[in-house]
Amino acid sequence: MAAATTVSRVDVERIVRDVLIRHQTKRPVRPSIPVLRGSGQSPAGPPTSQRNPLVVNISARHVHLTQEHTEILFGKGATLTPEKDLYQDGYYAARETVAVVGPRRRMIPNVRVLGPCRSDSQVELAFTDGISLGIELPVRISGDVKGTPGCVLVGPAGVVELNQGVIRAMRHVHMGPDDLLHYGVADGNRISLRIEAEGCTSVLEDLAVRAGDGIKLEVHLDTDEGNATNLENATRVELLKSQVCQCSN
Repeated sequence: MAAATTVSRVDVERIVRDVLIRHQTKRPVRPSIPVLRGSGQSPAGPPTSQRNPLVVNISARHVHLTQEHTEILFGKGATLTPEKDLYQDGYYAARETVAVVGPRRRMIPNVRVLGPCRSDSQVELAFTDGISLGIELPVRISGDVKGTPGCVLVGPAGVVELNQGVIRAMRHVHMGPDDLLHYGVADGNRISLRIEAEGCTSVLEDLAVRAGDGIKLEVHLDTDEGNATNLENATRVELLKSQVCQCSN
């Protein structure tokens, strides 16, 4: 039986960085994010024509970084480069990507960084990504990272080891004040989403309501949830006001 080969951390970092640089040179095209506008029907609140339409987006795997970690990964003085605006004003997909390395030395290259920078670095993955990396992902609201698993992030200029911050983001809906009134919910409540697609009509429960001023009505699902509900081919989406749970975060 052949003896097991031990690979040092330095070698792993070098190999991952080489792979990352090759992928960045090829500049692969990011998968498109489906946008589906729903009816948003409800008897209460302002008329639908005066409100933002219901939009459902698939949130693919991504990373949020602090400014400190941005400079470690991409070089001293580096800042994120906006490449594509996201649906919510002021947020964007950056040109920068990193490799995410799990505890079993498994790697996902070219994970997109979203901006602007945050106070804590965080990695948001789908369930199947966690399996691939060997990480048991807790389901958390974005920003709630206490006690979560960590990982290693590798960029072209350096490496960051996160002690925590790897999560599967809880499915959620962003709402502004008019939307809260329209659906009769409050920040932290749970609501359900009905998705109609040919041969695949689904109801997803326990969408967390995330409220804020200046926020557009938008549901975020991960890639696994989008695939399971055939969201790309959906013909109608609807938030079910009757399926509200008065839950706390």
